[in-house]
Amino acid sequence: MMQFRAAGHSHPGWRRPGNEDSGYAGSSLLVVADGVGGAAAGEVASTTVATLAAELAARAPDLDPAALLGTVVDRAAAALRSHVAADPGATGLGTTLTALRTDGVRCGLVHLGDSRAYLLRGERLHRLTVDHSWGRAMVDAGHLTEDQAARSPYRHRLMRWLGAEDPAEGHGLPDLGHLELVVGDRVLLASDGLSDEVDDRTIARLLAGAPAPAEAVNLLVTAALDDGGRDNVTCVVADVVDRPVRSEDGFLVGAARDVAGLRGAASAS
Repeated sequence: MMQFRAAGHSHPGWRRPGNEDSGYAGSSLLVVADGVGGAAAGEVASTTVATLAAELAARAPDLDPAALLGTVVDRAAAALRSHVAADPGATGLGTTLTALRTDGVRCGLVHLGDSRAYLLRGERLHRLTVDHSWGRAMVDAGHLTEDQAARSPYRHRLMRWLGAEDPAEGHGLPDLGHLELVVGDRVLLASDGLSDEVDDRTIARLLAGAPAPAEAVNLLVTAALDDGGRDNVTCVVADVVDRPVRSEDGFLVGAARDVAGLRGAASAS
């Protein structure tokens, strides 16, 4: 039986007024969501999907991991539709979503947008996701080189994301399936605040050199901040370990943690 020994860390960066990233690090669930929409409240979208994923993971521990993540996408989109209906000024809000879920035997992966999932197996770093961005699409079509895409002002224009629209319309259709993990693997989920500042070679070195996930997330976030910190940066790192999956006992980071703290303060008053 496998589970995650996980840690997460989020920082708003040096140039943004707030943090629109949310994350979750738990024994059976890992999430990174990077809110988009600016004034349209990207932090609402990222918080919605991170907290909903955590709630579903706790309530449905035996549901197939990929099926659970697909349900997260559907229910989050419905919640965002309700939010926009109540507040038309939030039209345009959305979020990336990259998440892993295990039931102890199987592991599911869902991906929308340009946050990323990586697998460190031994000394080799494997990218598990493909960015759903204009820059990536232009590279794949042969119209731009990797260097040209990295310099393009449109590199982060998303082709797919999780928003208030029906996921079946296309731009909310996720990459969704099962992933084979083995004990000893280390996985990283990160918003583009990391990948924009830190190259894959450095990511691999920092992941491999850290003795535990908590040290790894701190090293990665610090590296992004030292290299500019131009965006919010969120990292969730987990080691795959051979233990029974406990009842979900994770924690939120970033905007979702801040919102949960505000709710807790309001209920206590």
